[in-house]
Amino acid sequence: MGKLACIFPGQGSQSVGMGLDLYNTIPEAKRAFEDIDRFAGAKLSTLCFEGPESELKKTINTQTTILAASLAAWACYKALGGPTPDFVAGHSLGEITALVAADSLSVQEAVVLVQERALLMEQCPAGAMSAVLGVPADALETCCSQATDEFVGKSNDGLDPVVIVANFNTRDQLVISGNPEAVTRAGELAKTAGGKVIPLPVGGAFHSPLMSRAAQKFTVTLDQMNIGDPSCPVVQNYDGKPTAKGSEIRRKLGRQMDSAVRWVASVEYMIEQGVDTFVEIGPGKVLVGTLKKIDRNAKLYSVNDAQTLQATVEALKQAVSV
Repeated sequence: MGKLACIFPGQGSQSVGMGLDLYNTIPEAKRAFEDIDRFAGAKLSTLCFEGPESELKKTINTQTTILAASLAAWACYKALGGPTPDFVAGHSLGEITALVAADSLSVQEAVVLVQERALLMEQCPAGAMSAVLGVPADALETCCSQATDEFVGKSNDGLDPVVIVANFNTRDQLVISGNPEAVTRAGELAKTAGGKVIPLPVGGAFHSPLMSRAAQKFTVTLDQMNIGDPSCPVVQNYDGKPTAKGSEIRRKLGRQMDSAVRWVASVEYMIEQGVDTFVEIGPGKVLVGTLKKIDRNAKLYSVNDAQTLQATVEALKQAVSV
């Protein structure tokens, strides 16, 4: 086995029942959920296990519950002796989980950060996001620039007439975000370019300049956190590059909310550094799905319940010993 990266999911990976099997099976998961509930001052565990789905879909709940389920899975991975990663990374929200895994941030501080992050994002002005398939990034960025230019001075909703490529999930699976009118127009241009456009069920323009006011407020909370130097490099969304200093982690994390998620660049960097094995830790398999499209040769594992935990740790230990 080459180098190992542990990666952590973001919003969209939630599902009713996430973490329950680990909670019922692994003592460390139960302790993790109990600690997180105490830090949050809320029964996040109940929301994870029982939902309802309508509540899990609310940004204010989605982000905190995914964090809780991911941190519980990470605690179990460590408890069973999962190999220490050479790199960690997370998709959007998942970057904060990655900071805990890299010993840069405490669990309590992570909970506080995500609670504030979710609240600020939910309070942002209405926006829109659409997934775009089958259009290269440079071509889609041209569509976004054209749509933005068309709406300068003409927006009917009072929002800045901006739309950008906000998520680079794979080379041909992208997400645009911004002013609803501009997002619609960029989608039309993308269809003309041969793409498929799927409006996403969100109310905010996440990872776009429309989040700049929330990002500014988030930095105030960040400044109160003790973000230490990580135990391994954290590959951050802001630029898809590694960070080894707590001060630099703080700066990049402060820019994450109103900047694009450069997931492809993050993964490609790790592969260039010799990573050939990725373990997604937390609910769902969204990131494993993106990895299959970025590099078909990568060895991929997911840890989201007791069975996948045991199988993953055993496989990794065997690979390390070879």
